[in-house]
Amino acid sequence: MSEPTLRKSTLASTVRHSVTRVPMGVRCIALCAVLVFANLPAIVFAQSSCPGIHVNILNIKNSAGAVACALFEAPDGFPNEFMRSAVNLMMIKVRDKEAHCHFIDIPLGTYALAVIHDENRNGKLDTNWLGVPTEGYGFSSGAKALMSAPSFDAASFPYDGGNLELTISLN
Repeated sequence: MSEPTLRKSTLASTVRHSVTRVPMGVRCIALCAVLVFANLPAIVFAQSSCPGIHVNILNIKNSAGAVACALFEAPDGFPNEFMRSAVNLMMIKVRDKEAHCHFIDIPLGTYALAVIHDENRNGKLDTNWLGVPTEGYGFSSGAKALMSAPSFDAASFPYDGGNLELTISLN
């Protein structure tokens, strides 16, 4: 072998050995550090949830059927005509007596929410022969139904475009 070829192979083997002599633990730590610093902006600026109206529904008596969350922006049809009048309607399957509705991309404004536990999934709040509801229902802003459903004004709340967390307990 000629002298220049010998020098190249000695140099190559020295470089090769210096890379393989780095302990595995050090390589793992270096890789983890690179991954953490690469994702640091995403970790620092992450939000817990998307801007919108997030509704947690409490007091669901069983896991049958679905929960209908109807978002209204005007008194017209509130709360009974949710299939025609709500600006946003969400049907969520009940799991383990829990349900959550998430409305995103909602413009600024004043809104009211009506929630029903549609146990038989017929798209309406069932009542007995006296007109008393037999399925769970609830409204935003703690509005109560006494002799009839509350008004839009009683259930309304302002929305500023941020992240709004609401809790509605069913009756």
